[in-house]
Amino acid sequence: MMVMRSLSARLLVLTVFFVMLSEVLIFVPSVARFRMTYLDNHIAAGYLASLALAASPTGKLDQAMTNLLLSDVGAHAVILHRPNGMVFMLDSPVAPQPDVTFDLTKGNVPIWIRRSIETLARSDNRIMRVVGPAPNEPGATVELLLDEAPLRQEMWEFGVRILELSIVISLTTAALVYLSLQWLLVRPMRRITDSMTSFRQDPEDATRRIEPSGRRDEIGRAESELAVLQETVRQALGQRARQAALGTAVTKINHDLRAILATARLVSDGLAASAAPEVRRVAPRLFEAIDRAVALCTRTLDFSREAAPPFTPSLFELRPLIEEIGPAAAGENGLRVEPAVSPGLIVRADRDQLFRVLLNLAQNAVEAGARHLWFAAVRAEGIVTLDIADDGHGLPPRARENLFRPFFGSARPGGTGLGLAIARELMRGQGGDLALVETTGAGTTFRLTLPAAEVEHAGARRAIA
Repeated sequence: MMVMRSLSARLLVLTVFFVMLSEVLIFVPSVARFRMTYLDNHIAAGYLASLALAASPTGKLDQAMTNLLLSDVGAHAVILHRPNGMVFMLDSPVAPQPDVTFDLTKGNVPIWIRRSIETLARSDNRIMRVVGPAPNEPGATVELLLDEAPLRQEMWEFGVRILELSIVISLTTAALVYLSLQWLLVRPMRRITDSMTSFRQDPEDATRRIEPSGRRDEIGRAESELAVLQETVRQALGQRARQAALGTAVTKINHDLRAILATARLVSDGLAASAAPEVRRVAPRLFEAIDRAVALCTRTLDFSREAAPPFTPSLFELRPLIEEIGPAAAGENGLRVEPAVSPGLIVRADRDQLFRVLLNLAQNAVEAGARHLWFAAVRAEGIVTLDIADDGHGLPPRARENLFRPFFGSARPGGTGLGLAIARELMRGQGGDLALVETTGAGTTFRLTLPAAEVEHAGARRAIA
C-alpha cells in the first residue's frame, strides 16, 4: 500500500492501464480487418484453383486433382463466374449446404465488426458461402464454401498475439515513461520536498536552503522560487529575533526612563513656585518636554506589547462618543467638531479603545493646523463606515509613503509615528480597519470601519437607557 502511494508507482500503473485500454479499443477493428483479409486470401486462392479448371482442354479435372485443389484452398467448393456467362466449378463429391452467406462486395466497417464479434461468440461450425470479386479479372466473381471453425480459430490466435504484443508494448512503454518521469519529475520533486522538510526543522540554518539546479522548465522555476522563499523566511526570522530582542531592551529602558521622568516632574513642580522670573518662564517648556517624553514612553510600551490590548465590546451610540472628542482634542485655537452621524446609530466596539483612536486622529488634525473636524457615518450591510475629515495642511510625502509604519510615519519632526500604527492595530483587533482616503493641501480624510450592532435603533436606545 505504501508503494502505491508514491507518484512514480501510480504513473507506472496508469501507463500500463492506458496502453492496455488503447489496445482493447483497437482490438475489435483489428480482428475485423483480419477476418476480411482471411476471406480475401481464400477468394484469391479459389480463383487460382478455378483457373486450372478453365485451362483444361476438356474443361474437366479428375476428382483426385479437384480434391487436391480444394484442399489447398480449404474449401468444399469453388465456383468462378465470368462476365461472358461461363461458370467453372470445383466441388467435392458431397458438397454441404451453406448456413450463411457473406458478400464481400457489400457492407461497411460496422457490419464487418459485428460479423467478427458474431464469429468469435459462436462455438459451432457453420458452412459459409463467401462471394467476392475475382482478382485481376474485372467483372468476374468467385464463390466459396468454407468452414467457419478454422476462421474462428485463427481469429482467436490473432487476438492472443495482439494481447501478448500489447503486454510487451505496455510494459516497455510504462518502463520508459517511468524512467523518464523519475528523472524529469519525481526525483526533482523529491529533492524539493526533502529541502522543504529539512528547512522546516531549522529555518534559520542557511545550509538548509535548496540550491537551484539551473533547469529552465517548471521544476527549475519551482526550485528558484523555493530558494528565494527560504532565504526570505530565514532573513525575516532573523530580523524578527533581532526586533524581539530590541523590543525587550526598549521595554526595559522605557520602564526605567518613565521612573526617571516621574522624578524629574516632581522636581520641576517645585520650579513653578520659584520667584525667579527666568525659572518661571522656562518651567512651562520643561513641563511640556517632560510630558512629551512620558507620552513617548507610554506609546512605545503600548506598541511593544506582544499581545493586543484587551477587547471589551459593548453596544453604544456613536454620536455621543464623537461629541466628546472636541473638548478633549481642542488646541490653543480651539477645534470645531461637526458630527454628521445619526443619533440612533449603534456600534459594537470597545468604547475606550474607539475613543482613543478618534482622539488620536483629532490630535493629529490639530497638530496639522486644522480648525474644523467633520465626522460622517453610514451603515450598509452590517458595516459602519466613519469618515473623519479635517481642514489642515495635509500629510507630507514622507508620511504618506510610510503611513501606519511605526517610527517612520510621523507627520511632524520628532514624532514617532506610533499613534496611527497603534490606532490601526486597535481597529483591526475589533474587526474593523483604519485607512487613509485622501490628503491634500486643503485637508486629510481617514476612513474607519466597524461592525454595526445587529439590533434596531429604537430597541438599542431602550437597552442603553
